[in-house]
Parts: sequence; C-alpha cells; structure tokens
Amino acid sequence: MPATPMPKAQREQGHARVFDLAEQSLRELNQALHQMTPGSNETAWEVLNPKGSHSVAVGVDQPISIDVRGSVGYYCAGMNDGATITVHGSAGPGVGENMMSGSIVVKGDASQYAGATGRGGLLVIEGNASSRCGISMKGIDIVVHGNIGHMSAFMAQSGNLVVLGDAGDALGDSIYEARLFVRGKVESLGADCIAKEMRPEHIVLLQGLLDRAGVTDVKASEFKRYGSARKLYNFNIDNADAY
Repeated sequence: MPATPMPKAQREQGHARVFDLAEQSLRELNQALHQMTPGSNETAWEVLNPKGSHSVAVGVDQPISIDVRGSVGYYCAGMNDGATITVHGSAGPGVGENMMSGSIVVKGDASQYAGATGRGGLLVIEGNASSRCGISMKGIDIVVHGNIGHMSAFMAQSGNLVVLGDAGDALGDSIYEARLFVRGKVESLGADCIAKEMRPEHIVLLQGLLDRAGVTDVKASEFKRYGSARKLYNFNIDNADAY
C-alpha cells in the first residue's frame, strides 16, 4: 500500500519545512512549532501566505529558523525563546512581545509596542516602528533602522533601544535603567529621561549592537545616549507630603 503523501501545505522545500497558511490553519502551524523537541532535524521552516494573520509563530522555544513570507498581524513571535524569526513584510502591534531569547527581524515596518516587556534576545526592525516601541522592556535589545513613535521606552527597565532615525514625543518616560541610543532628533524627552554622556564603553556596546543588527553604514559615534535621571523612582524625604 503506498505511503500517504505529506500535505502540500507541509511539503519540504530544500531543507526547509514549508507551511502554507492558505491551506492549513494558524493553530496547526503553532501546534507543530510547539511540538518541536531538542535535537530535531527540522531546524528550518518557511511560512507562506500569512496575509496579516495574528499570533504567527508565538511561543517557539527551540533554536530553529522561521521565515515568514509576508506581513503579519499582532503579537507575531511573541514569547520567542531561542528561535531566529524573520518577517519578510511588516508586523502589527506587539511583535516580539515578552521575547526571552533568540532574534526577530522585521524587514518592513512595525506597529505599536514592538518588543514590549521583552526580557532578552534581539529585535531588529528594518523600517519604522510606531508608538511605545520597547515599552516596559526588561533586557531585550531593539534596533530600529528608521524612526520610532511617541512614548517609546515608557517604563523601560533594562536593555538597549537603538534608533537610527528620529524619536517621537516623551521618549523614555518614567524610564528605569534601560539605555537609549538615538542617531536622529528627539521630539521630546519624557519624565525623568535625560541626555547622558556617550562614554567609550557605550561606543563599544552600541557598535556591537549595530554589527549584530547588520548595520554597516553607520558609526556608533553618531548617536546620542539617553537614560534615567534616577529621581523619579527613588524616595526623597523632602517629598514625603506628596505620598
């Protein structure tokens, strides 16, 4: 009796497993990704026809490579923990939300709160990012080739946000100890966020981030650094009546 052929939507193309969302459901894709185990030989995946689908490749926890051929909706690659995910298009709100490790590259633009609450890994946006990029980031590194919108890095706790273009209003509002590097102009700084000295160790750190993000035509020395004035989140006895 002949073997049952693999569905076209899951056919092998070269060494990559191809999953076509025009033929199978998003639930089936994510379930297949979640069933990956350490040592699996299915290390390369290709997702076709995402057509703005939400929650594509969320919760992946294996060191595999996923190429998404098209634009996606909200929360793509959320909670990524070790995978290398490339979106060959633009991404809706929350791309890389709560990312733990690995890398995510968005070839187009990203909507609101890209990299929100991210705890590790590298998120690269080759276009522009909208408002609240890096909100409440907790260790993630974010590199944006274009501009970012207002309230970016709001309550950012740790990690690095690198912007090759301009930043919108209230950058770093209520920031803790994250580092912000902006090459272009900043519309305004948020509460407790100030410009800081660009010391040699910051040049080395930033150059490493630019290299990892594939930025070859920009020098770290062209950026300004911003961070916390450390006045907002420390108790001051002179302000006791305000509490």
